[in-house]
Amino acid sequence: MRRTTTGLLATLGAIVASGAGAAVTTGESTYQSSCVACHGADGVGVLPGVPDLTATEGLLADDDEVLIKRIAEGFQSPGSPMAMPPRGGNPSLSDEDLKAVVDYMRKEFAVR
Repeated sequence: MRRTTTGLLATLGAIVASGAGAAVTTGESTYQSSCVACHGADGVGVLPGVPDLTATEGLLADDDEVLIKRIAEGFQSPGSPMAMPPRGGNPSLSDEDLKAVVDYMRKEFAVR
């Protein structure tokens, strides 16, 4: 009985750990496929008017709900000549994908 319980706990731990890593992988892959062309691999923006995600008072200083809404609906930064299209131009992204990409950006481009 003890071996069975230990085996089950180990299996559950592996499932939980793999689920936690999946959000990071999904967020990173979403960023790489839908965001990197404008925001750059380092988050500082590669096109004129694209906001710097690493700036202290930048977009990542906003709450998750605000960021997810802007990504979902599209957003144009004040003074920018261009706007981000809804869902970064990828209408197949789910709300879970948007949450994962925000989590990834917060980890990768921590406000400095």
